[in-house]
Amino acid sequence: MKASADAQRAELQQQRRKVDFDSYDITVDELVRRVSKGRVEIAPAYQRQFRWNAERQSRLVESLLLGIPVPPLFMATNVDADQGTRWEVVDGLQRLLSLTNFLGDAETREAAKLKGDPLQLVSLEKLPSLEGQTAATLPLDIRTGLEDRPVKVVVLNDKSELRVRFDLFERLNTGGIVLTDQEVRECVYMGEFIDLLTELGATATFRTLVKLSEGNMQNGTAQEFVLRFFAYKDRYRDFDHSVKDFLNDYCEDAAADPQVATRRELFERTFEFLARAFPHGLKSRKGTTPVNLYEGVAVGAALAMEQEPNLSVPRDISWVHSDEMKKLSTGATNTKSRVTGRIEFARDMFLLV
Repeated sequence: MKASADAQRAELQQQRRKVDFDSYDITVDELVRRVSKGRVEIAPAYQRQFRWNAERQSRLVESLLLGIPVPPLFMATNVDADQGTRWEVVDGLQRLLSLTNFLGDAETREAAKLKGDPLQLVSLEKLPSLEGQTAATLPLDIRTGLEDRPVKVVVLNDKSELRVRFDLFERLNTGGIVLTDQEVRECVYMGEFIDLLTELGATATFRTLVKLSEGNMQNGTAQEFVLRFFAYKDRYRDFDHSVKDFLNDYCEDAAADPQVATRRELFERTFEFLARAFPHGLKSRKGTTPVNLYEGVAVGAALAMEQEPNLSVPRDISWVHSDEMKKLSTGATNTKSRVTGRIEFARDMFLLV
């Protein structure tokens, strides 16, 4: 049944109250200064995604020199008792790092994790006389004119919910890169738990078990595999149907209560066992690890080890590719019955040893 107009208005107002923004006009010089002082945070997912070449960076600088408006930057506020108020990049990373790459000194560029030499202007359409120039070689009046140019910055206030931030990252993730859901989580839920996912996704035992394509090793997929292990291990019986929401809920709770030592010990013990059980990796015919099969096997092993702490490494792992496991891990896989089924099937197979 269609909702009434009053119900629609009430829903709109309720959602609007969750989002609180401020808008500023900030000079280019001030933006770069904030980067140098660590007052603008650039999440690891963004740091590895700076993809603009010198030509695109130069065109941005040229636009600002000519006074052509550029799209606003979107930030989210983080308040920390020890570090004060900082802004976290939501959208506009390519523009911010391009300006830092051109105007930032060595210390500032290091803070932004920029490598190589500062930007030299190339392929300018309107100002060809500036070709080859760096910020240091520009005439002083031209450089200060660039530094004084205002850029609009829209800031999501700290009181907004983390889930609102996740939605904002998804909606505004248009600045020349497309982040995966896990890379968005890395931006929104930065902290000890996210750092743990990165640490564990790089371990030898994880890399032994999980085989990913080269592209997936760079886009947060390894970290999401680790997240899935913890989330399904703790809450697989609560899974409904949305993997993204399920992982977001768990990540938000884990960010507030990281339990790093406990989670690390569980992961290390489980994956040492799995690396011995699957010394050549858990793979499909394509040579990579199917995520649903991984969920069943990894979480099933952890549950089996809870029941039998001295669990022996199985000699026969043919059940991994059995018809039963295929039925539970292919097709319409993200139903509660399939998730529960593949995890508990794997658990029972490990316990048969």
